[in-house]
Amino acid sequence: MTEENKQEAAGQSNINLSDLAMVVQIIDACTKRGAFEGNELAAVGQLRNKVETFVKANLPPEEKTEEKTEEKTAE
Repeated sequence: MTEENKQEAAGQSNINLSDLAMVVQIIDACTKRGAFEGNELAAVGQLRNKVETFVKANLPPEEKTEEKTEEKTAE
């Protein structure tokens, strides 16, 4: 594999915070639709929580402020 091909492949596999936030949303949607069996729920829930915690911890400061405002509005 040439260096150019490696760079192209790497560019296509970059994962960002938006991708990880989408993973949390997909897990939530799958859970609501009953896609997981009972014995899978603990592992799925743990992974979901780890990804969500990572996303929240790595948001830029301005996005964290917006998120807190949205949470207060929802309450």
